Amino acid sequence: MTSMKVQLESFLHKQWDRRGLISWLLLPFSAVFMGAAKYRKSKTVPVKIRVPVVVVGNIYVGGTGKTPVTIALVKELQERGWNPGVISRGYKGKTDSPKEVLTISDPDIVGDEPLLIKKSTNVPTFVSKKRVAAAEALLKAYPEVDILISDDGLQHYELQRDFEIAVIGARGLGNGWVLPSGPLREPPSRLNDVDALVLNATEDVISSTTPRYVATSGFTNAIQYATGEVISLDTLSKIQRKKQYSAAAVAGIAVPKRFFSMLRAHGLEVVGIPLPDHYDYDKNPFKDINADLIFITEKDAVKCRKHEDIKRDTRIYVVPLEIVLDKFLIDFIEEKLSSLKPEKKA
Repeated sequence: MTSMKVQLESFLHKQWDRRGLISWLLLPFSAVFMGAAKYRKSKTVPVKIRVPVVVVGNIYVGGTGKTPVTIALVKELQERGWNPGVISRGYKGKTDSPKEVLTISDPDIVGDEPLLIKKSTNVPTFVSKKRVAAAEALLKAYPEVDILISDDGLQHYELQRDFEIAVIGARGLGNGWVLPSGPLREPPSRLNDVDALVLNATEDVISSTTPRYVATSGFTNAIQYATGEVISLDTLSKIQRKKQYSAAAVAGIAVPKRFFSMLRAHGLEVVGIPLPDHYDYDKNPFKDINADLIFITEKDAVKCRKHEDIKRDTRIYVVPLEIVLDKFLIDFIEEKLSSLKPEKKA
């Protein structure tokens, strides 16, 4: 079943990379999709809250690296004296009412990405299907918060926003068409309306008048899941060559091949094992893997603790993605939001 889901995801994205027969046949349905989206937007009255709102989103239906960008943005704003809070839908989360995300929260309830944000930043984080409800609940519980970051909320127009960031990932914009004939939630022209584009490992040429900034990402260290020991990937690469260890890389993310290639760039010889994006880890996928070393992403790691055997598996290493945002992007955000910053900020 897992293999079939991976194959289906791969098939869809291959179709969406070009304007082939299937995409052309689905084009009338895209017109219906766009019409429905425009109608919903026209009927929506945005709700203004008391602090500035920055939305980090995308128009591509798959993962583009929004969550790592959100984490990096939160840390940058903290360094500049802001007190951020984060709201999110929480992909596959099972909560209808606003719920606070704690470091011990169940990812099956709050979602894997909000839990990763909380673990990485420790800022107030709330999830809800309704962004406005999440924002109001967070601000009521944490009145000191003076800026809200909405993780993946570009198409949720109920919440008024003061700054929009669209993240363009490794797949670019695909064939440039909206669902279902293409991979886009909104047409490429939407990128002209946002405040900034963040280019995250994309090689596509993006036609837009919007200012663009590059996100630099990479790996440095790995953390042994069972013990918490930190070791550099370059050291692990040397150990692998010296001891002739076999290694596997497992990833339930949107573009697993990028994770595999980034590990190989450190000299590690890994067999890549892709899982479906947002894989739920109801079963332990590692027990049947014949390898001395197993590398996983942070996003996968937050869901693995439900298995005691995974927590004891000393073969498993978590590889944190380190992302650096352009300082000029943070300057631009601060410049636009400076007049909106609450007076109570110390």
